[in-house]
Amino acid sequence: MTVPVRHPRRQRSGRRFDLRATALFFGFAAVGLCVAGWIVRTALDVAERRPAWAFVLVLVAVAAVVLGRRGRSRLSVLGLARRTTGALEEGAATALDALEATRTVAPAAPAPLVPQPTAATVDLHAVLDPDEFEQAIAGLCLRDGCAEAEVVGGAGDLGADVIAVAPDGRRLVIQCKRYAEDNKVGSEDLQRFGGTCFTVHEADVAVVVTTSGFTRPAAEYAEQCGIVCVDADRLREWNGGRGPAPWALVPGPAGETGPVDEALG
Repeated sequence: MTVPVRHPRRQRSGRRFDLRATALFFGFAAVGLCVAGWIVRTALDVAERRPAWAFVLVLVAVAAVVLGRRGRSRLSVLGLARRTTGALEEGAATALDALEATRTVAPAAPAPLVPQPTAATVDLHAVLDPDEFEQAIAGLCLRDGCAEAEVVGGAGDLGADVIAVAPDGRRLVIQCKRYAEDNKVGSEDLQRFGGTCFTVHEADVAVVVTTSGFTRPAAEYAEQCGIVCVDADRLREWNGGRGPAPWALVPGPAGETGPVDEALG
């Protein structure tokens, strides 16, 4: 009787699948990723809070790249540690020098001198109260060559707020109206001033200066009586040195200046 011969099964070449080894591999990989993420996050926080340490981290990365290129042959753990330690010491020294430099307080520069406001630099329409406005007008008269300028406004001033002597010797009588922009000087104001400026104060040149404007009846009355009207626009030009002084709009003794109606606009 013939017995069939069973051939032994050939074993498959290669490594057998090891579940434990695979699990350990993925576990170490996960731990490595977590550690790498923590290192990156810590590096970003340090770079944000202390920019000087960002320089240290850059040095470490550069050192790692240089060591990787030079060490194509397998480096020992001890040699790598020595090189990395040297790079860290050098970077730390550089960072400390940078921190010391930032802590060094430079001598404070002297504060720039701020010029005090004058009648030619302040905005007369916004920053002055009525009394300061009269003082500013007197200052403009002195600035432009008046020999004298005195603030006489107050109770019983009979319409005169500033009295001055023009450069050509004429007597100036100025009434100041510190009004809001929408509150124009009316004809009644001009009539009260016109009744005293020439007869009582003996003005050679009578001027009304306002921070607003004049109504048409007031401008017509001023033209008839020979009163110079200086509104907000002309005041800005006079204050900024871009326009003539009020007395320059009235013909002087030699008749060399312009007519009064130029001031009425």
